[in-house]
Amino acid sequence: MKILAVALLVLLAIFLVLYVTLIGRRRLAQRTTDLVPRPPAVPGTDPSGVAETGSVRFGPLEAVYVSTTLHGDWLARVGAHGLGDRSSSLVSVHDGGVLIEREGADDLWVPVHALRGTSLAPGMAGKYVGADGLVVLTWAVPEADGVAAALVDTGLRTRRAEDRGALVDAVRHLLATQQQPAQQDPQQYPHQQDPHQQDPHQQEAR
Repeated sequence: MKILAVALLVLLAIFLVLYVTLIGRRRLAQRTTDLVPRPPAVPGTDPSGVAETGSVRFGPLEAVYVSTTLHGDWLARVGAHGLGDRSSSLVSVHDGGVLIEREGADDLWVPVHALRGTSLAPGMAGKYVGADGLVVLTWAVPEADGVAAALVDTGLRTRRAEDRGALVDAVRHLLATQQQPAQQDPQQYPHQQDPHQQDPHQQEAR
Protein backbone atom coordinates (compact mmCIF):
# COMPACT_ATOMS: atom_id res chain seq x y z
CA MET A 1 0.00 0.00 0.00
CA LYS A 2 2.82 2.40 0.83
CA ILE A 3 4.42 1.78 -2.54
CA LEU A 4 1.11 2.46 -4.27
CA ALA A 5 0.60 5.67 -2.28
CA VAL A 6 4.10 6.90 -3.17
CA ALA A 7 3.52 6.09 -6.83
CA LEU A 8 0.26 8.03 -6.83
CA LEU A 9 1.93 11.03 -5.20
CA VAL A 10 4.69 10.99 -7.82
CA LEU A 11 2.16 10.83 -10.63
CA LEU A 12 0.19 13.68 -9.06
CA ALA A 13 3.35 15.79 -8.76
CA ILE A 14 4.23 15.16 -12.41
CA PHE A 15 0.70 16.08 -13.47
CA LEU A 16 0.81 19.33 -11.48
CA VAL A 17 4.17 20.32 -13.00
CA LEU A 18 2.91 19.64 -16.53
CA TYR A 19 -0.33 21.49 -15.83
CA VAL A 20 1.43 24.56 -14.46
CA THR A 21 3.85 24.53 -17.41
CA LEU A 22 1.00 24.31 -19.92
CA ILE A 23 -0.94 27.13 -18.26
CA GLY A 24 2.18 29.29 -18.20
CA ARG A 25 2.82 28.73 -21.90
CA ARG A 26 -0.79 29.57 -22.78
CA ARG A 27 -0.71 32.77 -20.77
CA LEU A 28 2.59 33.77 -22.36
CA ALA A 29 1.13 33.18 -25.82
CA GLN A 30 -1.98 35.21 -24.98
CA ARG A 31 0.06 38.15 -23.67
CA THR A 32 2.15 38.42 -26.84
CA THR A 33 -0.46 37.63 -29.49
CA ASP A 34 -1.53 41.29 -29.60
CA LEU A 35 2.09 42.51 -29.64
CA VAL A 36 3.70 40.37 -32.32
CA PRO A 37 2.04 39.46 -35.65
CA ARG A 38 2.17 35.99 -37.13
CA PRO A 39 5.49 35.62 -38.99
CA PRO A 40 5.42 35.41 -42.78
CA ALA A 41 5.07 31.97 -44.31
CA VAL A 42 8.09 30.23 -45.77
CA PRO A 43 8.07 30.86 -49.55
CA GLY A 44 7.32 27.91 -51.77
CA THR A 45 8.41 27.40 -55.36
CA ASP A 46 7.46 29.22 -58.52
CA PRO A 47 5.69 27.45 -61.44
CA SER A 48 9.05 26.34 -62.83
CA GLY A 49 9.95 24.65 -59.55
CA VAL A 50 12.55 27.22 -58.44
CA ALA A 51 12.55 27.96 -54.71
CA GLU A 52 11.29 31.48 -53.99
CA THR A 53 13.64 31.74 -51.04
CA GLY A 54 16.42 32.36 -53.56
CA SER A 55 19.76 30.63 -53.87
CA VAL A 56 21.51 29.35 -50.75
CA ARG A 57 24.37 31.63 -49.71
CA PHE A 58 25.41 29.85 -46.51
CA GLY A 59 24.48 26.63 -44.70
CA PRO A 60 22.50 24.80 -43.77
CA LEU A 61 24.11 24.33 -40.37
CA GLU A 62 22.88 22.70 -37.18
CA ALA A 63 21.71 24.96 -34.38
CA VAL A 64 19.32 25.21 -31.47
CA TYR A 65 16.54 27.73 -31.94
CA VAL A 66 16.54 29.27 -28.46
CA SER A 67 13.73 31.80 -28.48
CA THR A 68 12.39 35.04 -29.88
CA THR A 69 12.02 38.06 -27.61
CA LEU A 70 10.84 41.64 -27.91
CA HIS A 71 13.70 43.75 -29.20
CA GLY A 72 15.76 45.34 -26.47
CA ASP A 73 14.34 43.17 -23.69
CA TRP A 74 15.93 39.74 -23.94
CA LEU A 75 13.84 38.42 -21.03
CA ALA A 76 10.53 39.27 -22.76
CA ARG A 77 10.00 35.99 -24.56
CA VAL A 78 7.38 35.91 -27.32
CA GLY A 79 5.10 32.95 -26.70
CA ALA A 80 2.71 33.64 -29.58
CA HIS A 81 2.88 31.68 -32.85
CA GLY A 82 5.31 29.13 -31.38
CA LEU A 83 8.13 31.69 -31.33
CA GLY A 84 9.00 30.84 -27.74
CA ASP A 85 9.41 27.11 -28.39
CA ARG A 86 12.99 25.91 -28.18
CA SER A 87 13.90 23.33 -30.81
CA SER A 88 16.67 21.78 -32.85
CA SER A 89 16.97 23.39 -36.24
CA LEU A 90 18.82 23.84 -39.50
CA VAL A 91 19.73 27.42 -40.41
CA SER A 92 20.53 28.65 -43.90
CA VAL A 93 21.03 32.06 -45.46
CA HIS A 94 19.39 32.61 -48.86
CA ASP A 95 19.25 35.48 -51.32
CA GLY A 96 15.77 36.24 -50.01
CA GLY A 97 16.37 35.90 -46.27
CA VAL A 98 17.18 33.49 -43.45
CA LEU A 99 15.43 30.14 -43.14
CA ILE A 100 15.22 28.35 -39.78
CA GLU A 101 13.87 24.83 -40.19
CA ARG A 102 12.71 23.68 -36.76
CA GLU A 103 12.00 20.19 -35.47
CA GLY A 104 8.61 19.86 -33.80
CA ALA A 105 7.66 23.47 -34.60
CA ASP A 106 6.81 25.61 -37.61
CA ASP A 107 9.73 26.69 -39.74
CA LEU A 108 10.63 30.36 -39.46
CA TRP A 109 11.35 32.60 -42.44
CA VAL A 110 13.02 35.99 -41.91
CA PRO A 111 12.82 37.95 -45.19
CA VAL A 112 15.84 40.04 -46.06
CA HIS A 113 13.74 43.22 -46.12
CA ALA A 114 12.71 42.51 -42.52
CA LEU A 115 16.26 42.02 -41.22
CA ARG A 116 17.68 44.90 -39.20
CA GLY A 117 20.97 43.38 -38.06
CA THR A 118 22.74 40.53 -36.35
CA SER A 119 25.19 40.15 -33.48
CA LEU A 120 26.63 37.75 -30.90
CA ALA A 121 25.26 37.73 -27.36
CA PRO A 122 25.74 35.81 -24.09
CA GLY A 123 22.13 34.72 -23.74
CA MET A 124 18.43 35.47 -23.78
CA ALA A 125 15.20 34.10 -22.31
CA GLY A 126 15.53 30.35 -22.04
CA LYS A 127 19.30 30.13 -22.49
CA TYR A 128 22.37 31.75 -20.97
CA VAL A 129 25.72 30.51 -22.21
CA GLY A 130 28.04 33.41 -21.50
CA ALA A 131 30.58 35.16 -23.74
CA ASP A 132 29.29 35.33 -27.34
CA GLY A 133 27.49 32.01 -27.39
CA LEU A 134 24.34 33.02 -29.25
CA VAL A 135 23.73 34.45 -32.71
CA VAL A 136 20.94 37.03 -32.48
CA LEU A 137 18.92 38.16 -35.51
CA THR A 138 17.09 41.45 -35.09
CA TRP A 139 14.16 41.75 -37.46
CA ALA A 140 10.75 43.34 -37.94
CA VAL A 141 7.78 40.97 -38.08
CA PRO A 142 5.53 42.59 -40.73
CA GLU A 143 2.05 43.77 -39.84
CA ALA A 144 -0.53 40.99 -40.17
CA ASP A 145 -4.12 40.29 -39.14
CA GLY A 146 -4.53 43.76 -37.67
CA VAL A 147 -1.48 43.46 -35.40
CA ALA A 148 1.11 46.20 -35.88
CA ALA A 149 4.63 45.36 -36.97
CA ALA A 150 6.97 44.41 -34.12
CA LEU A 151 10.73 44.47 -33.74
CA VAL A 152 12.07 41.22 -32.25
CA ASP A 153 15.31 39.37 -31.52
CA THR A 154 15.70 35.70 -32.45
CA GLY A 155 18.44 33.69 -30.74
CA LEU A 156 20.31 30.73 -32.24
CA ARG A 157 22.95 28.51 -30.67
CA THR A 158 25.00 26.86 -33.40
CA ARG A 159 26.25 23.34 -32.71
CA ARG A 160 29.82 24.28 -33.65
CA ALA A 161 31.36 27.38 -32.08
CA GLU A 162 33.15 28.33 -35.28
CA ASP A 163 29.82 28.57 -37.13
CA ARG A 164 28.62 31.51 -35.03
CA GLY A 165 30.92 34.11 -36.51
CA ALA A 166 30.44 32.66 -39.99
CA LEU A 167 26.65 32.90 -39.68
CA VAL A 168 26.85 36.49 -38.49
CA ASP A 169 29.15 37.35 -41.41
CA ALA A 170 26.81 35.68 -43.90
CA VAL A 171 23.80 37.63 -42.66
CA ARG A 172 25.73 40.90 -42.63
CA HIS A 173 26.95 40.26 -46.17
CA LEU A 174 23.37 39.58 -47.24
CA LEU A 175 22.28 42.90 -45.75
CA ALA A 176 25.18 44.71 -47.35
CA THR A 177 24.20 43.52 -50.81
CA GLN A 178 20.59 44.60 -50.45
CA GLN A 179 19.07 48.02 -50.53
CA GLN A 180 19.01 49.17 -46.92
CA PRO A 181 15.57 50.01 -45.51
CA ALA A 182 14.84 53.50 -44.32
CA GLN A 183 15.64 54.34 -40.70
CA GLN A 184 12.79 53.11 -38.51
CA ASP A 185 10.84 55.64 -36.48
CA PRO A 186 11.19 54.59 -32.79
CA GLN A 187 7.52 55.46 -32.27
CA GLN A 188 6.57 52.78 -34.80
CA TYR A 189 7.20 50.17 -32.11
CA PRO A 190 5.85 51.91 -28.96
CA HIS A 191 6.19 48.82 -26.72
CA GLN A 192 9.79 48.18 -27.71
CA GLN A 193 12.80 49.44 -25.80
CA ASP A 194 16.08 50.81 -27.10
CA PRO A 195 18.53 47.89 -26.84
CA HIS A 196 21.27 50.32 -25.79
CA GLN A 197 19.31 51.08 -22.62
CA GLN A 198 19.97 47.59 -21.35
CA ASP A 199 23.10 45.53 -20.86
CA PRO A 200 22.30 41.89 -21.72
CA HIS A 201 25.46 40.81 -19.86
CA GLN A 202 23.77 41.89 -16.65
CA GLN A 203 20.50 40.06 -17.30
CA GLU A 204 19.71 36.57 -16.22
CA ALA A 205 17.89 34.22 -18.56
CA ARG A 206 14.68 32.77 -17.35
